[in-house]
Amino acid sequence: MPEGHTLHRLARLHQRRFGGAPVEVSSPQGRFASGAALIDGLVLEKAEAWGKHLVHRYETDLILHIHLGLYGKFTEQSVPLDDPVGAVRLRVVGEQYGTDLRGPTACEIYTDQQLDALIARLGPDPIRKDADPELAWRRITKSRTPIGTLLMDQKVLAGVGNVYRAEILFRHEINPMRPGRDLDHAEWDAIWLDLVELMKIGVRRGKIVTIRPEDDHGDKSYGDRGYVTTRPRSYVYRRAGRPCRVCGTEILHSVMQARNLFWCPVCQAT
Repeated sequence: MPEGHTLHRLARLHQRRFGGAPVEVSSPQGRFASGAALIDGLVLEKAEAWGKHLVHRYETDLILHIHLGLYGKFTEQSVPLDDPVGAVRLRVVGEQYGTDLRGPTACEIYTDQQLDALIARLGPDPIRKDADPELAWRRITKSRTPIGTLLMDQKVLAGVGNVYRAEILFRHEINPMRPGRDLDHAEWDAIWLDLVELMKIGVRRGKIVTIRPEDDHGDKSYGDRGYVTTRPRSYVYRRAGRPCRVCGTEILHSVMQARNLFWCPVCQAT
């Protein structure tokens, strides 16, 4: 599932390419035909993201809400667009560019009240300037739930997924099994500031980069596969059985709340 930086990157792209002008909106697949008809020809006033949710705000106060889920994906083309291929739920066409959306978990028209309710359910998003990390801290410090689970709970923290969860805990030498209430405020402040910086890097570069320069050595992140870049991309994520980049201990793997979990038992002993 795409993590929060991907949605913020998409929001910036859509704002740059379609914002401030009328857009043609359709649903070649037909599943979003009635919603597309409501916003077709309207001006896209603002595209923004809240965690893993993408929002298009149109004139007349109509709102398009998208959640990519596991399989959702946008593809971009310059105008004129080719005929739709496959199950295109949403097509947005501007003066110079168009984009097709396939396979989202949600693609729907929201009211202001529905969007407010969604935002109220989400924890703070490290990429947003209006985020309040204390909201997440208050939930974390009251919970016996492992911090590895809490960081993935979108009601606690919006936008953090499995990669950022694994990597941020390693960078701060925190065992993912530690109860949230055993985290101290200084540790949380450091985690939050690091997430802000790392996720902003993800927005700028279009990929997750967590390796400190002094640790940028050793094997590839995901094993010796052709699609992996030659430089390391993670400390522990998907590196089970491989040596820790810092201490050399074998990286461990488990399952936490139906999601794969990776950590170093030495660097993250407590």
